[in-house]
Amino acid sequence: MAGFDPKTLDFRNPVAPNLPLAPGEYDRQFQDQFENILRLYFNQLDNMFGSLLGPTGGKYLKFPYGAFSSDQDQTTTANTTTLMTLNTTDFSNDVSISSSKITVANSGIYNLQFSVQLENNDVAPQDVFIWLRQGNDGGSSADITGSAGKIGVSARKSAGDPFHGIYGWNYFLSMQVNDYVEIYWSTSSANVTIQYYPASGSPTKPSTQSVVATLSFVSRLPT
Repeated sequence: MAGFDPKTLDFRNPVAPNLPLAPGEYDRQFQDQFENILRLYFNQLDNMFGSLLGPTGGKYLKFPYGAFSSDQDQTTTANTTTLMTLNTTDFSNDVSISSSKITVANSGIYNLQFSVQLENNDVAPQDVFIWLRQGNDGGSSADITGSAGKIGVSARKSAGDPFHGIYGWNYFLSMQVNDYVEIYWSTSSANVTIQYYPASGSPTKPSTQSVVATLSFVSRLPT
């Protein structure tokens, strides 16, 4: 029977039945068969759309997504364009990483969310810029207009006690097959870094990734 098959996690369109030609005169048996054919077809439609749109709808759907992070400290020199890198895949479905590149296997509108753990060990406040660049494997890349953000980070609290802060935001991106997005940054001082913190005690706390980024499918591209 056409419809939704949970074993293959696949939605298949119900096929419209071939309705028999009606006899020249009223026939009760023909009418009953005709109604049964229509009833089965409408039941298939109800089952498919109920699975898709009902209270439990979507539990068998598998949209593209990726969740990535870095467990490395990241540094740069003052006023230098620098890529943020990712070396850990937490979750992935048709979205992958290669160092700095987050690449999609399917076209669509995607939501990129990211955060960075900044640290300033300078005696003065400093500025950090973060922005996005998009490209395609085998093609060119370009900065995304309007994607830059400017962050003012406070001076260190004291010698050996730097300033710490997590900053992040999200963007919607229009992406084609094999498009990638990268996160760039620059800072006014080499004393500003993106830091990974290992697990610690008193109280016990898990580790802190230096960069966290997720890319989630939102919708097909508008036509």
